[in-house]
Amino acid sequence: MERSFVYVIIGGGVAAGYAAHEFVNRGISPGELCIISEEPVAPYERPALSKGYLLPEAPARLPSFHCCVGTNEERLPPKRYKEYGIELILGTRVKSVDVKRKTLVTSTGEVLSYKYLIVATGARALKLEEFGVNGSDASNLCYLRDLADADRLVSVMKSNAGGNAIIIGGGYIGMECAASMVINNLNVTMVFPDAHCMARLFTPQIANFYEDFYQSKGVQFIKGTVLTSFDLNSDGMVVAVNLRDGSKLPTDMVVVGIGIRANTSLFEGQLTMEKGGIKVNGKMQSSNSSVYAIGDVAAFPVKLLGETRKLEHVDSARKSARHAVAAIMDPESTSDFDYLPFFYSRVFTLSWQFYGDNAGQTVHFGDLSGPRFGVYWINKNRLVGSFLEGGTKEQYEALAQATRLQPLVLDIAEVERRGLEFAMSVSQKTSSSSQSAGTSLMLKKPLYVWHAAAGVIVAASFAALAYWYGKRHRRW
Repeated sequence: MERSFVYVIIGGGVAAGYAAHEFVNRGISPGELCIISEEPVAPYERPALSKGYLLPEAPARLPSFHCCVGTNEERLPPKRYKEYGIELILGTRVKSVDVKRKTLVTSTGEVLSYKYLIVATGARALKLEEFGVNGSDASNLCYLRDLADADRLVSVMKSNAGGNAIIIGGGYIGMECAASMVINNLNVTMVFPDAHCMARLFTPQIANFYEDFYQSKGVQFIKGTVLTSFDLNSDGMVVAVNLRDGSKLPTDMVVVGIGIRANTSLFEGQLTMEKGGIKVNGKMQSSNSSVYAIGDVAAFPVKLLGETRKLEHVDSARKSARHAVAAIMDPESTSDFDYLPFFYSRVFTLSWQFYGDNAGQTVHFGDLSGPRFGVYWINKNRLVGSFLEGGTKEQYEALAQATRLQPLVLDIAEVERRGLEFAMSVSQKTSSSSQSAGTSLMLKKPLYVWHAAAGVIVAASFAALAYWYGKRHRRW
């Protein structure tokens, strides 16, 4: 028997939770919305899994981090979905989708039809086998993508307290897991092929600070090489990691964080793909007008950068979800998504935020030995990206505002000399000009010109909220 809904969301991660919250805010009727998720729990704030969830004392546990506590809004545990008349189908995989007929079939054989479909299938962790290395089935080898992965990791860490842990990968998951594992009394070694950690974002100078900090906590780094194989004992557990450079590293456990891949398989051959995701327009609408994509699975036009990007971070998931729902329910009043790329992380006592694009010439400022420093990216004589460690609420606001405005930079040496004050000045002058219509913003020597752009207040407000939230909820 076929059941019909006005709106169906496939996926149960952050994007699904924020989309549901936006539907509620906009007044959907009971019975109109259905969410189908492979996970057995209602949507939750996934960043908690690599932070508070891994703490040895007072760890974060559900229901405390269901969506949407990540932005200090209403928390939606399962009972709230029921109260709002939202159908939650959990622990269930969608087996197939027919976008022309607007139907889908679940793994239980149930057929659902929809008027609008929101794809929030997220991404999966890349497995070692995809790179020709076997061993993912070892009981002391862990990935981290969902709640089940986190529970497994917690169990393995507890079983090996005081032992050796190898982390394969030097990105987000590797860095955040390393911090948590040190706190769990493990001797951590990180292995990755790049010249420094967080190579997709960090400059060598920035990376050097974090690597030094981690080393002061006992973390070792082995860079410029990759895993080739494991040594296993008779129980099938990893006891050593073999590297391409000939090194053999004895270990008690392994964590693998080598990237993710968007879950697009249900829509291959049905929707247009780009950059490994489902291509959408500024309304988050795919090549089929009834299908929208949000979060990690969506490749959307970033107006500020003038190109399509697939941005794999929680902020993008939250905001793209809200925008898609607005576009569906109020298309006439919803403009194109105008997103300022935003990334952040909190490890140990450190906290950084990044805005925009890390392209072009870099201008570092502040004391690169800590506690506060940053970098600007200047591309084609304009500020296009900014990074700051250890900032205040006001400083992060200014950074977001300046990056969105993309001021013209004619004297890089002067920007370097002024450092953080450059962004603060942009912010202050923009705020002043907003009170005087038609006022031109310009410093005569050296010359900087600012062109105001839409959405600055939103970006600045989120920067303030992210700072406040990080201070109040450090574990997440």
